[in-house]
Amino acid sequence: MHVHAVNRIASSYEHITPELVGNSRKILVSELSGRSNIVAKTTKYKLDQDSQLMKDILQKVEEMEYTGYQFEAAEASFDLLIKKVAKTYTPKFDRIHYRVEVETSKNEPPETEATIKLNVNGRTEHVVAEGDGPVNALDNAIRKALLPAYPALASMHLVDYKVRVINSTEGTAARVRVVIESRDEKDVWSTIGVSENIIEASWLALVDSVEYKLYKDDGEFDIA
Repeated sequence: MHVHAVNRIASSYEHITPELVGNSRKILVSELSGRSNIVAKTTKYKLDQDSQLMKDILQKVEEMEYTGYQFEAAEASFDLLIKKVAKTYTPKFDRIHYRVEVETSKNEPPETEATIKLNVNGRTEHVVAEGDGPVNALDNAIRKALLPAYPALASMHLVDYKVRVINSTEGTAARVRVVIESRDEKDVWSTIGVSENIIEASWLALVDSVEYKLYKDDGEFDIA
């Protein structure tokens, strides 16, 4: 469906206004998107009048989707991408390093521990947390490091986690795509990470999820 036509006369494509039944119109973005798709997705941020910015966003989407990203399933990551390309993005925290260790023994279930070191508002937070697996341990460690500075993160929860192999011909060295769905008391959002390392892909998706929550709470993703 041509997005430009939908933007002009939506009633030609919709038998009912979506909002009347509790739905909303959703415009997808991919490497096949045109400028109309980008305009439709960025109007609420008042960036749609900048034609060069629209080109830059579309080019970045094409580059990232070539490596395995799919923003149709991760609109929160796309919202953050817009801010990065528009140079209005400032990270809420910076990774210094992280480490995940899994210890196994013959008669006991695996034990997982994540250690992370972050720069948070000029302070270094170095924490250790355990979890039911690598992703849960990383999630617990991120929260432990950030909650003193951002207590609102206590209301955020991971509700879904999906992994997909992108280039299966590479076997165990294949690149993987991780999509995480998170929620708080108001909203549900999805983020994405891609890497040959499943832990790194998960980390990227987790970071986007936390960053989106913090930006959202600051009102920077509100629809005008």
